[in-house]
Amino acid sequence: MSFQAYLDTIETKTGLTPRQLLAQATDRGFGSATKATPIIQWLKEEHGLGRGHAMAMVHVITKGTQISDKHVGSGTVHADASNTLWLDGKATNPNAAK
Repeated sequence: MSFQAYLDTIETKTGLTPRQLLAQATDRGFGSATKATPIIQWLKEEHGLGRGHAMAMVHVITKGTQISDKHVGSGTVHADASNTLWLDGKATNPNAAK
């Protein structure tokens, strides 16, 4: 599963875009200096996310939208279309597979 696919699944599971979850995280004081554990606990308790999906949001909350070029365009199951994650909803993603 690509990194972006994790975020898209989070949207499906929670009904919230990654940007909306990021805003909630910011409102709770989570940011670049926050350890993963409290973020994972919050996402599990309030949104029912498992560890893998929560870790995708941990990356967004603590490191931003930039990801490694390692899998971009690799053609593998983990391939992402871009090294910048889209947070504004899967229906509006310009890099989404058609």
